[in-house]
Amino acid sequence: MTKSALQIARAAYQPKLPKALKGHVKAVAGAATQSVADQEAIQKLFPNTYGMPLIKFEESSEATSFPAMNVGVILSGGQAPGGHNVISGLFDGIKKLNPESRLYGFLMGPGGLVDHKYMELTADIIDEYRNTGGFDIIGSGRTKLEKEDQFEKGYEILKELGIKALVIIGGDDSNTNACVLAEYYAAKNYGIQVIGCPKTIDGDLKNDMIETSGGFDTACKTYAEVIGNIQRDCNSARKYWHFIKLMGRSASHIALECALQVQPNICIVSEEVEAKDMSLDDIVTNIAKVVADRAAQGNNFGTVLIPEGLVEFIPAMKRLIAELNDFLAANAEEFAQVKRSEQRNYIIRKLSPENSAIYASLPEGVARQLSLDRDPHGNVQVSLIETEKLLSEMVGAKLAQWKEEGKYVGKFAAQHHFFGYEGRCAAPSNFDADYCYSLGYTAAALIANGKTGYMSSVRNTTAPAEEWIAGGVPITMMMNMERRHGEMKPVIQKALVKLDGKPFAYFAEHRGHWAMSTDYVYPGPIQYFGPSEVCDQPTKTLQLEQSK
Repeated sequence: MTKSALQIARAAYQPKLPKALKGHVKAVAGAATQSVADQEAIQKLFPNTYGMPLIKFEESSEATSFPAMNVGVILSGGQAPGGHNVISGLFDGIKKLNPESRLYGFLMGPGGLVDHKYMELTADIIDEYRNTGGFDIIGSGRTKLEKEDQFEKGYEILKELGIKALVIIGGDDSNTNACVLAEYYAAKNYGIQVIGCPKTIDGDLKNDMIETSGGFDTACKTYAEVIGNIQRDCNSARKYWHFIKLMGRSASHIALECALQVQPNICIVSEEVEAKDMSLDDIVTNIAKVVADRAAQGNNFGTVLIPEGLVEFIPAMKRLIAELNDFLAANAEEFAQVKRSEQRNYIIRKLSPENSAIYASLPEGVARQLSLDRDPHGNVQVSLIETEKLLSEMVGAKLAQWKEEGKYVGKFAAQHHFFGYEGRCAAPSNFDADYCYSLGYTAAALIANGKTGYMSSVRNTTAPAEEWIAGGVPITMMMNMERRHGEMKPVIQKALVKLDGKPFAYFAEHRGHWAMSTDYVYPGPIQYFGPSEVCDQPTKTLQLEQSK
């Protein structure tokens, strides 16, 4: 296997660990917990794993001997930088407790557990993947673990391999599955512990005990580098407006963090759009106004950052999509008979007046995406909507109208970009390499202490890694009830951008200046080698959140 110079150098990097995990460790139980909402309903569903205390690991002078244990690990959901380091940390953690311990990886996500597809992860294999991006050591998948027969099929293989603990590395849905599985195995007295580890580049799995999720730091630094390159190009050619869509369907954490790093002319935050009940036209008008104001200064160029899930946060669009979903589900056969050229008019005639007007205002391509491309559940595939093109087309139309009215004198030409997969498997930054390794090591300590239904937690992350606080948080503490496919289900509450939080407040304070002055920042590539103030910085989001 041919390796790049970077791969060879990174293989030698030794991730940093919190001081408390370096020697003998003791678990200190904190206060009992309760779920963030719907306490009664969650407690009823999770009688065996609800209300458990927070756990904090501290240094101990007492050596404890641990029996050898077999542990399973699953990578679940979308890829995120640092997943391999969670597995490396878990491997090193269980081997330190007892060199005879063994680690088994289930292949291609939770489906590997159900279908009994696995491999033993030995030191030789682990060493190939330390500090590398991607999930290719065992692959990932999106199978949901929610049915009893899946739990039982999983139990068969865990019993056969003598596995006493299972670690699931994933986002909010994957860790919800981990919690449900932990409860099921506890209720059945199967003697199998289940531990979750937080990873998602979207950054929406976070709370007081989970300060950030593995992969967010690297993905944002990767995107910020490329946006910085585009801004340098933009400022050189001075003739294009770049509309840049960024991953993050359910929250705008990536867009906000990238904005804090690169200082674009415009960044839309979905949560603000929803809170202010903004329409699509409001958003378009705001962008067009900045374009016109910059043109008046002779600057016919700029950058706009757009979160992937924006359309679902515009209240009027949300209502349109809901009515479209219901209408097309109820009239699928009739709609299938309508000639392609007539489908748009057919829908305009059938919708309520408010939704009909919005649908009619959309560019043809977007209207088609809304009405034709459904997912297996019959819902609009919002991630397929090219929001960056939708906005630039509508901005262009508004500017043309203003030109006729004598309100705009510039030239408007747009370029479009979507940064998504480019960031999901990047080689982890020093921060993510250290943080994810610590999460895996902490998971091993939770297993050694007999815990189940916990998520690995590493806090105080703006301090040097030595001072990080490792422990565990009961997954039930993060849960609430939400409607999914028509029924109420327990799920981990998604963390959206807080409009009263310090990161958004800082952005809101500076965005007016960034809009008019070309005040771009060019972060450059993720730095591994060089001074600590360049290499080991946590995200701007964490720095602002934890600033005193």
